Amino acid sequence: MKQIHIGILGLGTVGTGIARLLAENGELISSRLGAELHLKKAADLDIERDRGIDFAPGVLTTDPYAVVNDPEIDIVLEMIGGMDIARELIMKGIENGKHIVTANKALLATRGNEIVGRAAQKGLSLAFEASVGGCMPIIKTIRESLVGNNIHAVTGILNGTCNYILTRIAGEGISFEAALEMAKAEGYAEANPSLDVDGYDTAHKLAILSAIAFGMKINYEDVYIEGIAALTPMDIEFAAQCGYRIKLLAITKSDGKSVEARVHPAMIPFTDLLSNVSGSMNAVTVTADAVGDMILYGHGAGMMPTASAAIGDVVDIARCIVAGGAMRVPMLGYQMEHIREIPIKPMDEIETHYYFRFSALDKPGVLARIAGILGEHDISIKFVHQTKRRTNGAVPVYMLTHQAREAQVKQALDKIAEFDFIPERPVLIRIEAPEEQKSGQGE
Repeated sequence: MKQIHIGILGLGTVGTGIARLLAENGELISSRLGAELHLKKAADLDIERDRGIDFAPGVLTTDPYAVVNDPEIDIVLEMIGGMDIARELIMKGIENGKHIVTANKALLATRGNEIVGRAAQKGLSLAFEASVGGCMPIIKTIRESLVGNNIHAVTGILNGTCNYILTRIAGEGISFEAALEMAKAEGYAEANPSLDVDGYDTAHKLAILSAIAFGMKINYEDVYIEGIAALTPMDIEFAAQCGYRIKLLAITKSDGKSVEARVHPAMIPFTDLLSNVSGSMNAVTVTADAVGDMILYGHGAGMMPTASAAIGDVVDIARCIVAGGAMRVPMLGYQMEHIREIPIKPMDEIETHYYFRFSALDKPGVLARIAGILGEHDISIKFVHQTKRRTNGAVPVYMLTHQAREAQVKQALDKIAEFDFIPERPVLIRIEAPEEQKSGQGE
């Protein structure tokens, strides 16, 4: 049986998972592939630690260049993460004629156009299913299964840490800080969780999905990013009273001329399947012209789910090697000459529904003055409720709006914040409810 030699860069969580799958499911993979995947080299700084895998003599090395420079290795899996050394090793592997598999979403989001371009010039493959959504085959679904569709939108929960935290706040009424400490204790959050809770990890993934969905260059710089640290149990409770749950959403939509690409907390109705995704799970909804709405659900991270996605990429490449041909699927889903620079719509031009919460002093005429400012900025109120809670003489007032433009919303809230009867900055949370978006302001 033909052997296809592979090398792994990095034997951390995912790299070890890949090696384990190759060892435990090697015969199964060979029976499906028609060739043997042979782990020839695996590089890591620590090759003494027991990983529960019996590596063949000579496989382990502390020199990553021994992997990318090995003339027999066909496919290199980059599982180191980070930016500079990972990019250097990937580019060296490409120059040496290696196909590349990676889970490095940060590198792809910021340097992916360069790497894809060079791999295409060399006639090589760059595969990265494991970079978005863990074991969910969202990239393969868009690139292959939906190849006959115009993609209208992709909306997803793509960070398990944030989803775990929001699930805890909603279920137990605890603060963000308390939920974050629980996430750290359970191993869902890093010691420095900024990449997750501030939305950057989700934005990296969204930039990749936008490119594949709409045939555009990867554009991370223009993605709007807002994290979950400012969310309070009060707002999550009020959202539930109105029939919504709050999730950190990755949203990308195309109007044919520009693309929305935004990451922020959003209220979604209980009837939306995404609202019921709890704990550390991920899910993505794709909306397209032929299939309508479809959803993928699964583990977005972890050793074996992510390793599973990486092995899927390896086998896709290996099948092309066995067949003696080039990769049959373009790396970004479109032939290189058809990838365009499509602008990302500025956030101020976004139109959606909104939730506002004002901490207002309990005085006559307050609601009328707030409503007046909103009306001056063409913001129509759908629902308003004043609670009986009181903090330092102020009571919470929350509102839901009909569809409005982001720029006008921000201008109105800035003006309302100047009133002396509004002691705290107003809270804004966007609402993503497809049935409401379609009905617009004329409801």
